[in-house]
Amino acid sequence: MGNRGMEELISLVNRLQDAFSAIGQTCDLDLPQIAVVGGQSAGKSSVLENFVGRDFLPRGSGIVTRRPLVLQLISSTSEHAEFLHCKGKKFTDFDDVRREIEAETDRVTGTNKGISSIPINLRICSPNGTINFPLYSIYFCLPVVTTGYVGVVNRSQKDIEGKKDISAALAAEKRFFKSHPAYRHMADCMGTLYLQRLLNQQLTNHIRDTLPALRSRLQGQLLSLDKEAEEYKCLNPDDPSRKTKALMQLIQHFGLDFEKRIEGSGDQVDTVELSGGAKINRIFHERFPFELVKMEFDEKELRREISYAIKNIHGIRTGLFTPDMAFEAIVKKQIVKLKVPCLKCVDMVIQELINTVQQCTNKLESFPKLREETERIVTTHIRERESQAKDQVLLSLEIQLSYINTNHEDFIGFANAQQKTNQTSKKPSAGNQVSHSLLSLCAFLLEFESLRRFSSDEKEKKYMLPLDNLKVRDIEKGFMSSKHVFAIFNTEQRNVYKDYRHLELACDTQDEVDSWKASLLRAGVYPEKTTVDGEDSAQVESFSMDPQLERQVETIRNLVDSYMSIIYKSIRDLMPKTIMHLVINNVEEFIHSELLAQLYSSGDQYSLMDESPEQALRREEVLRTHTALKEALNIITDISTSTISTPLPPPVDNSWLHSGSLHRRSPPGYSVPKKHPAPPAPSLPIRLEAPAPPVSNSIDTTNTTSRPKRIPPSVPR
Repeated sequence: MGNRGMEELISLVNRLQDAFSAIGQTCDLDLPQIAVVGGQSAGKSSVLENFVGRDFLPRGSGIVTRRPLVLQLISSTSEHAEFLHCKGKKFTDFDDVRREIEAETDRVTGTNKGISSIPINLRICSPNGTINFPLYSIYFCLPVVTTGYVGVVNRSQKDIEGKKDISAALAAEKRFFKSHPAYRHMADCMGTLYLQRLLNQQLTNHIRDTLPALRSRLQGQLLSLDKEAEEYKCLNPDDPSRKTKALMQLIQHFGLDFEKRIEGSGDQVDTVELSGGAKINRIFHERFPFELVKMEFDEKELRREISYAIKNIHGIRTGLFTPDMAFEAIVKKQIVKLKVPCLKCVDMVIQELINTVQQCTNKLESFPKLREETERIVTTHIRERESQAKDQVLLSLEIQLSYINTNHEDFIGFANAQQKTNQTSKKPSAGNQVSHSLLSLCAFLLEFESLRRFSSDEKEKKYMLPLDNLKVRDIEKGFMSSKHVFAIFNTEQRNVYKDYRHLELACDTQDEVDSWKASLLRAGVYPEKTTVDGEDSAQVESFSMDPQLERQVETIRNLVDSYMSIIYKSIRDLMPKTIMHLVINNVEEFIHSELLAQLYSSGDQYSLMDESPEQALRREEVLRTHTALKEALNIITDISTSTISTPLPPPVDNSWLHSGSLHRRSPPGYSVPKKHPAPPAPSLPIRLEAPAPPVSNSIDTTNTTSRPKRIPPSVPR
């Protein structure tokens, strides 16, 4: 069409639209559309055909274009036309296009010159670029022109009947303006080619005004994908060396992540939940001591066992002295009971380690085989270390059973035991205080002799509970309750709080309950012992003893209590050290030094790096989107640097239009615009009306416009 600037701009816009299509978005340039508006036989179809470069619109007398026609010119190597109502059918003969427009118009409006607002959508594929041309035939509607007039010369009926093509018509139009005395001084601002350049200027200005916001949005999307795209670029599924390098990096990151979760190092601190290391610490110092206290021996049952042991050792004889063998028998029986809480402690730590491994392998979900194999190898090694840790724990208990050291510095000995009064529980030092908040209405401060309740502001002390004779019992949770409840009660049937025999405390989680129980037992408040159903009542009744036997039982009871406190202290100190050495530290060393070698020896290491189908799609989508965003930004830069934005022409005085059009009859529903100053020139939409130039006898009358009498008064005759 001779408009190189518009073709280049259209090419850039096409590339930009293709880039947006690659990322699944629409190009929000909101390009202005060209509407050809005019009265009957004003030359609307001729102007449109000059733009398209093809004869395809219906022609005839009266109103021919009776439905809006929306045209889209698509860049293509071949030239054909497609209708929206005839999907899949391509028209290569533009005479057939004209006949289809006439037939489709008659199908909706009939053959009696009816008018319909339902548009006909036509797509013309040609090598001339892409732009939208909607044509709305609005009869007797007078637009307000703000960007000036551009005169064009359309083909006359004689030209059309003589099959004069578009290129010949454009050449004749150019000769007409250059030779006509009224237009030769403005010939450069007249004609179809100048109209195209003017519309190109409008389109360019609009695109340049829209680009800053579009560029900012694209830059934000590109920035959000940069890090993920860079990670995917390092992993080329077709490059074996890249797979090997990626495998080593993933295992290294897995080991560092596991170490941070256990050791608590790292700059990223989770404030939502406890890490694996923090949970293991609670197991060592809260859950395990609590499990030890839960199996605390029953006082009456212990005294009965001591009595039976003394009697069985003396046999038929009456003993004069307290037998050592009774003490050792009772102590060994109590030491054997420690196996259950010790093994349970190992189980809890092992389970927490496995949970930590699973959390770390979640980051390998992009590679299902690698994740499965890594989790299998590490879990298998943890189970092997679990067996060794349990063997070591049992060995430690066997060592304690092998020799009862009555010469221990903390052991009270027989002389002191006989003088010591009965003790049912040991109190921790006065410096120990534990503060908790169970209810939103009050706070509690746990001290070595009392449990104090404060008001919500934690300033005024409301009540103090003495810890003497207090125990803890679990309460079954209600059907609809989500709280975990336990109670504090007095073993001597006294009121604990005001008129209440027991005080119920509720926590949100079982971990909070366990933490409270562990704190209470450190203060000397032990859990209640459950009684087995159907237990022989004779076993719980008090038994009669002679004074000498009673003194011997009391002595051994004090000795057992003293020695077991030594055992508890030793076990509480030894268990964390044993588990740390045999399990946790060993697993960390295994992950850093042997895991990668075992992965290589387990099979084809390249198959371990096979991506999941979902991850492969995600990687392709991210890389495609990242590339398309960069291309779109480059195209926007090309548009900004390669196009020239020129200011719009100043508004023209169109007051003469109103005075000349007042006597024209307007159809119902349309009104003549009132006279008002011309507003600033907008870029949307572009509305054009082309008046015909004057007729000169010296010029071929075949090149005249279809409306020869409409001449602006500013043009000399």
